[in-house]
Amino acid sequence: MANTHLFSPFRLGRLDLKNRMVMAPMTRSRALVDGNVPNPLAVTYYVQRASAGLLITEATQVSTQGVGYIRTPGIHSSSQVAGWKKVTDAVHAAGGVIFAQLWHVGRVSHPDFHDGQLPVAPSAIPVEGGQVFTFKGRTPMVTPRALETHELPGIVEQFRRAAENAKEAGFDGVELHGSNGYLLDQFLRDGSNQRTDAYGGSIENRARFPLEVARAVVGVWGAERVGYRLAPQPFPYAGMFDSTPAETFTYMARELGRLGLGYLHVTEAVSGKDVPGPEQRLTPLLRKAFPGALMVNGGYDAQTGEAALSRGEAELVSYGVPFLANPDLVERYRSGAALNTPDSATFFAGEEKGLIDYPALR
Repeated sequence: MANTHLFSPFRLGRLDLKNRMVMAPMTRSRALVDGNVPNPLAVTYYVQRASAGLLITEATQVSTQGVGYIRTPGIHSSSQVAGWKKVTDAVHAAGGVIFAQLWHVGRVSHPDFHDGQLPVAPSAIPVEGGQVFTFKGRTPMVTPRALETHELPGIVEQFRRAAENAKEAGFDGVELHGSNGYLLDQFLRDGSNQRTDAYGGSIENRARFPLEVARAVVGVWGAERVGYRLAPQPFPYAGMFDSTPAETFTYMARELGRLGLGYLHVTEAVSGKDVPGPEQRLTPLLRKAFPGALMVNGGYDAQTGEAALSRGEAELVSYGVPFLANPDLVERYRSGAALNTPDSATFFAGEEKGLIDYPALR
């Protein structure tokens, strides 16, 4: 395939990326049951895909309070850090660059993960009809507990410590998970944040907590080694919506730009059933608001990714399921080879199967 942009190198801060294809963060639910330590299989999984310009890990909990799914890894214990160090060492030996995605799920959780205590959120608003997957199977979500104002600095500190742990584990940088209805996203949108203190009400107030988290992490890594993920469209699964999304998300993008972040990772569908119409698309507005590198995600393939780069709509394109099923996706896109068929039954279940057994071209 005669792509001229997708396979061209890119300078991200002081990091040299060999191409503009990014492996998107994807929950795989393979962490060890004992301690949410990265599975040793993760070493092979990430190394197989190290031809990507940048690898972003599956979402990784900043604390036990941030857990909301079974068998997802954390980065808040020494054993977790040691597990991730094996991954980063192997990825670097294979010539790859890897960021850790830092995660706190907030209300998208269940007391089973917290010794019977309620999950936390900006406001005590449940996700109507929401379910989480616990060790008992699919379980209805509960009404969360609203965080007290005095508790918020402690959660900022959870993210800061996790950023330090990511540095100790040998990562090249971190991405903050500010989308998909998790805690940072819950604070930002007025559909989930009905606080009356300094962290609720106006857009500026709702953005205050996620920006405090971003500043704390920048204090550890420096701004150019930090990315932030946003998904501005409604997210019905997690009960997420906002009454003024264009204003809310452009404000957030502008403030993240003022911090000098390395990139903004925006998820907005370009294929599938949830594609917004041209007049509803917010990515162009975020592009104007954020002066750094823009990474786009949302069902891109080789052609649409190349088109987005060639039109100047983004600097980087992240791919989820295509990288999951094709460890050598870069080579397949470059040569125009057929892709493996993804097995959705193994996305979040199994061990080797569906994780490291997808064949490469050679």
